[in-house]
Amino acid sequence: MQLIRDNPGRRLLQSAVATIGNFDGLHLGHQSLIRYCQSLADGKRPIAVVTFEPLPQTWFDPDSAPARLMSVYQKLEFLADQGVDLVWLMRFNRDLAELSAEDFVRSVLVDTLAVDEVVVGEDFQYGKRRQGGIDSLRRAGREFGFGLTAIPMLKVNGQVASSSTIREHLAAGELQQASDLLGRPYRMTGRVIRGRQLGRKLGYPTANIRLSASPSPLNGVFAVRVRWADSGWRAGVANLGTRPAVGGEGFLVEAHLFNFDGSLYGQRLDVEFVKKLRDEAHFENIDDLVAQMREDEQQARNCLPQIQG
Repeated sequence: MQLIRDNPGRRLLQSAVATIGNFDGLHLGHQSLIRYCQSLADGKRPIAVVTFEPLPQTWFDPDSAPARLMSVYQKLEFLADQGVDLVWLMRFNRDLAELSAEDFVRSVLVDTLAVDEVVVGEDFQYGKRRQGGIDSLRRAGREFGFGLTAIPMLKVNGQVASSSTIREHLAAGELQQASDLLGRPYRMTGRVIRGRQLGRKLGYPTANIRLSASPSPLNGVFAVRVRWADSGWRAGVANLGTRPAVGGEGFLVEAHLFNFDGSLYGQRLDVEFVKKLRDEAHFENIDDLVAQMREDEQQARNCLPQIQG
């Protein structure tokens, strides 16, 4: 898969089937766009995905940025697995924010990607102040000679598959509902960093991950499955948050793996969230904290009997 970060200033393809969007989470609705692109391409034309980092809403108003469902690494890995040929990860900045709808079509879709088919969601908007929509994109297609397909919003169990709905489910600890819309269990990924090793002193050593995509849609204590490299899945319990019980600073994922004694520093971990056990809490003393950690461990073991290792 070819990755483009900034404007290449040249034509990248001779023809393409392209889809455009934020694609945060790459849920079942997003996947339906990619599948339709594949059906149009029929193995004879490249499939291009145009997406944005940071997310436009984050750039316009960082203080009210939506929780991120996946990191850039996860997004690119998923798109590669879906058979996408080219991803243009457009840097969302002032220049892009000021680009008119007409100039976006001409510079991105026509001059650079040479699209002959474009596939978007039915609510797609683009260009400065979101001035462009389905009607204007269809007119542009007639002018420049590309076809447009607007895909209706996908519903799963009566709910629209959207990033915002998934964020709501995750914030409420409703992992199964989020997974139903994602089409897979919810996961985070990141490299293990060195912490203060407080967990080891309490009998619960943890692998600490600082998120590359923030803010997090999850907070609290969870039963999890964890893997790295070719390890296979291992059962564990993870705390996501600022660790008020031990005076923590900054948001971390701290995962304790059952029946594991080894070093994971520098490893990239996939953390899959199975069940929320409780919210983060403050404890008056260490003994109360350790007692709660033991209870968390037992609850998590009960959720994950098949992979206790």
